[in-house]
Amino acid sequence: MPTENAQPSLSPEDLESLQLARDILENPSLTARLSNYVGKPIEYALDMLPAKAGGLITEATQKAIHAALKAALMTMGKRDGRAAETAPAASRWLHKAGAAVSGGVGGFFGLAAVTVELPVSVTIMMRAIADVARGEGADLDDVTTQLDCVQVLGLGGRSKSDDAAEVGYFAAREAMAKAAVDASAFLATGGKLGATAAPPLVRLINAVASRFGVQVTEKVAAQAVPVIGAAAGALINTAFTNHYQQMARGHFVVRRLEGKYGKAAIEAAYQRLGESSE
Repeated sequence: MPTENAQPSLSPEDLESLQLARDILENPSLTARLSNYVGKPIEYALDMLPAKAGGLITEATQKAIHAALKAALMTMGKRDGRAAETAPAASRWLHKAGAAVSGGVGGFFGLAAVTVELPVSVTIMMRAIADVARGEGADLDDVTTQLDCVQVLGLGGRSKSDDAAEVGYFAAREAMAKAAVDASAFLATGGKLGATAAPPLVRLINAVASRFGVQVTEKVAAQAVPVIGAAAGALINTAFTNHYQQMARGHFVVRRLEGKYGKAAIEAAYQRLGESSE
């Protein structure tokens, strides 16, 4: 049996893919993009949010993840066992267009629309994430893949409880791992994806929401800036969707390589790439 020190070597092509994935996953750019649309640092927009915003955003985030679990993944269709090379390429614009429309509505009506607009936006976004997963050869009929897609929402930003030791892609995955395993076991033993009140699914939703909510707050803050309006709201939502499509691309490249070489080998190679870039 191979030992920890005898892990398989990645091919040059796979090592390049892992490097590109790491560049995406360790350098999320949502805050900078939103700041560009607002025209000022996102911290300024966050300071402008009213006191009631926290409760609305929490409610909207929970509803959004419920909607993603219940609807988006179940409508992606089968991949018919095709390999990554022959699976259809992820649509780069279709889902962004849908997100732009919902973002325009959110930008027009402001904070009051967040509990309605965000579940729609995230359901569209979840389809975009699943599309990326399919393009990397993942089986969308597999419960593990479906839950992986949901976890991508938790990879795009830190939880408020994160400290210096809890940053980075693999740390974020580990923070959600137990909840994801429990949810997968629940579904594998006959639990229904729509039964989002079930404790295993609630724990997963909460684990993802604790991280995703930070990014949602920034998005809502950017849209709430005076004179942003519908047009900029659409651009902000497009940036939001693009951000998570990119995170999905990095994540499912890593997952594809883990299927080929094993998780331990890929995590070790990923960390070595980080060390070599310092």
